Amino acid sequence: MAVAEESHFGRAAARLGMAQPPLSQRIQRLEKHLGVRLFERTSRQVTITEAGTLLLAEAREVLARSEALMATARRIRDGETGLLRAALPPDLSGETVAALLAGFAEGAAGLEVELHELSTAQQLAAFAAHELDVGLIHHPSDVSGLELGPVLRRELGVLLPGDAAAAGLDEVPLASLTGHDLILFPRAAAPAVYDDLLTTCARNGYTPPAVRHAQGASFVRGLVLSARAVAFGPRDAHGDAEGEAPQGPSQGLPRNPASGVVWRPLTGAPLALRHSVAWPEGRGDPAVAAFAGAATHALRTTAGATPDLPSRPLHLRPASEYWL
Repeated sequence: MAVAEESHFGRAAARLGMAQPPLSQRIQRLEKHLGVRLFERTSRQVTITEAGTLLLAEAREVLARSEALMATARRIRDGETGLLRAALPPDLSGETVAALLAGFAEGAAGLEVELHELSTAQQLAAFAAHELDVGLIHHPSDVSGLELGPVLRRELGVLLPGDAAAAGLDEVPLASLTGHDLILFPRAAAPAVYDDLLTTCARNGYTPPAVRHAQGASFVRGLVLSARAVAFGPRDAHGDAEGEAPQGPSQGLPRNPASGVVWRPLTGAPLALRHSVAWPEGRGDPAVAAFAGAATHALRTTAGATPDLPSRPLHLRPASEYWL
């Protein structure tokens, strides 16, 4: 990296605090090992090749991860703390996040958690890039290379206009939503979950004329009121809060009739969000176990999550059954 940035072996060597010949030899050994030429050399200058340019960005990422690893190792060596890189989906309520962090702090004193808000798709990408130690993902999804904690289920209800015919029901059959557009999170956040929700709707007699994408609670509410659309969300995520809500497979949805919208459970509970803690295979250390236990406990106590029956697959189907 120093040679690429300086375009000169002498200046790069001085920057690294070493002599030029050993640096040139290291570059030559690296080129031989990689099987590509990284630099074009002349008597006056050094120019990075196309192959070198393509590899430079990845080299910077490797260096950054190496430095983070060394920093964590030094903290552990000095008796300070370890670092756990964790992620949660954006659809959890604030109460659930707070309960999870409190439970983790109690069960893993001295450990530092670096918590990120990431969709399932983003978490899977982070696992593949070795940038995440543990996360909470939605199912179905591609769980190859991952180990899973208990799968939990949060049943979904429907948010609909307060004057809609179905709003007067204690429980709403999916088929009674016929004619209403559906508001869903963007498919990229959790593609398999998105397809699974639409497939289940179709099987239960509801095929929306159009699917609109939204994330924030205010925007969802506006579409429900102005476009006569409906949205799905779990019971724990639809309080009376007027601020921005979580983003992802469930938008923070209100039940307050004064807002012009109401939340009702669905007849037979056909729709649900299914979660589990996930981590890379073979990496289930005590810190990961503490996070998994805290997440499972928080979901069950603050979000009403229940154990999911093993009647549905966690893996992806060969192809989606629902086509837009």
